[in-house]
Amino acid sequence: MTTTRVYRGFRRESAGWIFGLSGLRAIAVAALAVPVVWAISAGRWWTALILALVCGAVAALMIVPVRGRPAARWLVDWVLHQVGVVFGWSRWQSRAAAGLPVAPDEPDLPGVLSRFTMPDGPPYRGRRVCLLHDTADGRWGATARLVHTGVGLTSAEVREMLASRLGTMLRSLGQRGVIDRVSVVVRSVPDDGVEDAIYRARHQAPDAPELAIEAADELSRIIGKASVRHEVFVTVSATEDALRRPARAAGGGVDGRAAVLYRALDGVEDPLRSLGASSVQWLDGAQMAEAIRTAFNPQAAAVLTSARLTGDAGDDRGLPLAAAGATRAPSPDRRAYHHDGSTSVSYSVLMPPTGTTFGSLGPLLAIRSPGERRTLAIHYEILPQTAASRDVRRQRFAAGLAHELKARRGFARTATDSRLARTAGAQEQAVDAGHALVRYAVSASITVPSDESIEDHAARMESDIAGRFRLLRLELAQDSGFVAACVPVGVGLPRVREGLL
Repeated sequence: MTTTRVYRGFRRESAGWIFGLSGLRAIAVAALAVPVVWAISAGRWWTALILALVCGAVAALMIVPVRGRPAARWLVDWVLHQVGVVFGWSRWQSRAAAGLPVAPDEPDLPGVLSRFTMPDGPPYRGRRVCLLHDTADGRWGATARLVHTGVGLTSAEVREMLASRLGTMLRSLGQRGVIDRVSVVVRSVPDDGVEDAIYRARHQAPDAPELAIEAADELSRIIGKASVRHEVFVTVSATEDALRRPARAAGGGVDGRAAVLYRALDGVEDPLRSLGASSVQWLDGAQMAEAIRTAFNPQAAAVLTSARLTGDAGDDRGLPLAAAGATRAPSPDRRAYHHDGSTSVSYSVLMPPTGTTFGSLGPLLAIRSPGERRTLAIHYEILPQTAASRDVRRQRFAAGLAHELKARRGFARTATDSRLARTAGAQEQAVDAGHALVRYAVSASITVPSDESIEDHAARMESDIAGRFRLLRLELAQDSGFVAACVPVGVGLPRVREGLL
């Protein structure tokens, strides 16, 4: 009998270790108490009262969490959001839509995507691969389209096997030391019926009986309303630091970095096939442009598919990168993102403390009404062994220190404290045994035509996963959340930054 593997031990990587506060925030709160204590010691009671009110309000902004962020962070984000709206910095219109000259091979993308360049690398297995260069984070990557049957109807034994193979793939990537990030994006979209219509137009016999044609048309209409397509993309990337030295030995420049990245791609395809992918196709520039374009405009998929299958694209090179992004997008709303006649709501998916199983995120991709699109993205980063060892030691030390401080002050140890201590100890033992430590982030999004109520669809998505996961709506950051959840370029897992807020 096979036992279902349960993944536990999830923790916030930026969780504070001094009563829930990071070191800088704890020091800042302690510093705010100094003027109050000084005024009391000097006997200035009215001054002490005024300082206590002011410093207490500032400390509350830094301490009190509101929907996953400190109140001060909300205030800063709201001010930046309003400044962007007032000055029009967050409003978008493509250069082509504005009538400006464009270079076909240069991407024209909004928001966080504007930092990407996408040169085509040298031939890889007879065809070029579009390289994703994140100029802000200094990363180079590539995206593949997978053909996968999914795990919704698989048995517990098969899921256990796939979970084990996924862990093996991530651990092997960490040991090779080149690729350190893997992003999986799954889109669940209603089938537009274009491929079926083109196939029937090409293969339908001219002398077919009228009744058979009517029956086939009726069948297409009935099945088309309930049909759903799944698009699966995998993006792998490496840092500039990991590529620089071997790339110099391979000739330097874009081609040198591509050569080093291609060697790593050879070690990615076989693990992906072992995870159930029947096809792994690395995207070139035109295919990458199509993947980005259909993220912003789901309705464009039918036109692009028809042009590709019928040869009516007008250009053998396919869709240019200059036409990959959104045509127009107003300043993002606080709770939603509007783009090319569609509206999206994006979430961060928080793991439950009780643990989860392989394939349990499936309900987030279940379409409930026509015209709706759902996406799910999981971003992994494999930490180097030295960084992983340092992190687990720090977490164990923080858990022990928090327990000791509470014991000295007479506070009882909570169930959460015990769970964090067990998790820290188990992770330290696993890393010491040679296992990898993986950072991760999970994003989900729902997209509907702009003339429909996005709040109704978002409420259905939240109810589909209620009781299993918590969806944290990415308010004031819906445009960035949309990129993390829908666009297969590997954006979605920021660097670790310890700060005051």
